[in-house]
Amino acid sequence: MKILVTGGNGQLAACIKDVSKGQNDLEFIYTDSEDLDITNQQHVAEFFQNNNIDWCINCAAYTAVDKAETDVDLARKVNKDGAKNLALACKSKNVKLIHVSTDFVFDGTSSTLYSETDSSEPIGVYGLTKLEGEHAIQDNLESYFILRTSWLYSEHANNFMKTMLRLAETRPELSVVADQIGTPTYATDLASVMLNIINDNSTNYGLYHYSNEGVASWYDFAAAIFEIADTKTKVFPIKTEAYPTPAARPQFSVMDKSKIKETFKIEIPHWRDSLKVALKNL
Repeated sequence: MKILVTGGNGQLAACIKDVSKGQNDLEFIYTDSEDLDITNQQHVAEFFQNNNIDWCINCAAYTAVDKAETDVDLARKVNKDGAKNLALACKSKNVKLIHVSTDFVFDGTSSTLYSETDSSEPIGVYGLTKLEGEHAIQDNLESYFILRTSWLYSEHANNFMKTMLRLAETRPELSVVADQIGTPTYATDLASVMLNIINDNSTNYGLYHYSNEGVASWYDFAAAIFEIADTKTKVFPIKTEAYPTPAARPQFSVMDKSKIKETFKIEIPHWRDSLKVALKNL
């Protein structure tokens, strides 16, 4: 099978490369924005015409949450229009699509786990444009898997784990927000689930939630990073209001993973266990 991976220079694509080693029956095409501009419908159509693709994994996204508040047009072009263009091309060539979305589609006011059927009411441009991308896929394609995930990190690229470790090299103390609750997700675990879906050639299409198991605040996540990495940096909890940002974040965005676990018969690691693996692999 031939698999197109957009956003080919990002951390999730790097994790797909890691977990696909040795799977010689899978052939991957990794593209960045120069190879394939997903915001250009004609370019996408021509790319699909010139390449015999079986699956498309869309890892391309505008993810600068704060910058999106003022860079609305570009965020929408990538997250909404890009998703639509891929969906249309997939439909025309009978290609199955795996698309990555986010817990930021929720407003964070729930006190219980968010399911796939719960109302989506984003409180920022990033979440809004990602939700618009979901709708664009659902309106134009039947053979799709939309995977909402949260707080992605890995050994690759820039992410919260690597930022904390970098800061710990020079700062004896750090203050981290403790009243935003979600679940850290090891991108390698998400990549493995994607390949499971592809290897099974699944037709259980639809919207799914995937993150690691467990619940944490950003403070909890930072504290665990320093504890497992055995750094001397001390971390202190602060409220969101003490660290203002241009974009609001959901206060609670823990997702229910029952659907994906039952549908694909998978076991999801706890976030602390996966964090240990990621830190060991650095």
